[in-house]
This record gives sequence, structure tokens and C-alpha cells, in this order.
Amino acid sequence: MAWLRGHWQLVALTAAIFTLWQTPVVIPLKILVVIFHEMSHAAAAILTGGRVESFSVDFQQGGAVWTRGGSRFVTLSAGYLGSLLIGVGLLLAALRWRADRTVLGALGGLMLVVLVLYVRDVAAAVILAGTGAALLAAARFLPGVACDLVLRVIGLSSLIYVPYDIFDDTLRRAALDSDARMLAEAVGGTTMLWGVLWLGVSASVIAACLRYGLGRDSNLPLGRRA
Repeated sequence: MAWLRGHWQLVALTAAIFTLWQTPVVIPLKILVVIFHEMSHAAAAILTGGRVESFSVDFQQGGAVWTRGGSRFVTLSAGYLGSLLIGVGLLLAALRWRADRTVLGALGGLMLVVLVLYVRDVAAAVILAGTGAALLAAARFLPGVACDLVLRVIGLSSLIYVPYDIFDDTLRRAALDSDARMLAEAVGGTTMLWGVLWLGVSASVIAACLRYGLGRDSNLPLGRRA
């Protein structure tokens, strides 16, 4: 009971996201996690010596990044795991830091940088421009406690979406042309093997985040506005 009193807000947010998961209300959050997924592919390619040719996401929660060079193993592995780490980072930023506006603004600015450098199609341009503008507006105009809440919602959505997507794409529908299948074709193993490994890593990362990030009390002081 003491744990629940100290973290009831996060429990309520998680329950709300789960409840609304199959409704249109959560679609913008799902698309945002897809953006994180594709950004992670892009970052991995660049960090391993490659380059990004183009970046795309769509309103059906699909996405793709075309890269040249770099480590194919790292690039293909980075999508799910990188987007999970982004979600963990955003959640921990909300729980442990007091730079919520800065983090939201930086995230919005990053969306616009990706738009300018890599987006080539209209749907992705609309999504990246709208997302970037919304995050920048939130950082500028929302009170501090609301910025913190936004980060928590985004972080929790990523922690929920990534393991679900890994299971859905690699275990439930192993024949799908997923990152895991492409990795199996490139370096060996099977789609399900890589899916199980990524799912295990995701579970470990989420457990570590909750264990070391929550502290004794994660509830927002609702009177704080700075």
C-alpha cells in the first residue's frame, strides 16, 4: 500500500494508456513511438559510419528509413531497443530532473531537424512538422507540471508499445517483413530468435528503469507550476 501511495499517478496513467490502447486517442502516441523507432535506426547508421538517405512515417503507424553504409547489425537492432531507451530516458527525465521544458523543446527541435534533413514525402513532413510544433508549443506555453506529465505519458507509451510491437511483429507474425526477419537474413538466426532476445532485453531495461528510477515517491506535486 505504501508503494501504491507513492506511485499512484504512474499506475493511473499506465492503466489509462492500456484502457485507451485500441482507441484513436492513443494513435498520436503510437506514431510518436514509431518516429523514435525510425530515428533510432537513423542514429545507429550514422554512428556506425553510414548515412541516412531518407526518413518516412505515415498515419497508419508505419515507418521506414533508407540508409547507406554503417553496421547493418547495429542499425537493424537499434529500432526497437533505441526507441525503448528514448522512452526510458524521457520517463526518467520527468521523474528525476526538473528540466521538463528543456527536454520537450529539444525533442520538438529534433523532429524539425529530421524533417529538414531527411524527410522526402508529404505525410511524413506533415507528421514531423506537427509533432515538432506541438512539442515546442508545449514546452513554451504549458505550466511545468503539465510538461512533466507530457514526458511521463510519452515515456510510458514507449515502454508499453515497444515490447508489444516486438511480440506482434516477431513472434505472433513471424513471417512479417520485420527488422528481426531482415536481421536473421543478414547475420543468421531466426526471426523468432531475435524477437525473443529483444523482448528479453526490453523487459530487463523496463524493470531496471522502474526499480532504479521511481524512488520512494514519483507523484507530481500538483501545485507546482514553474
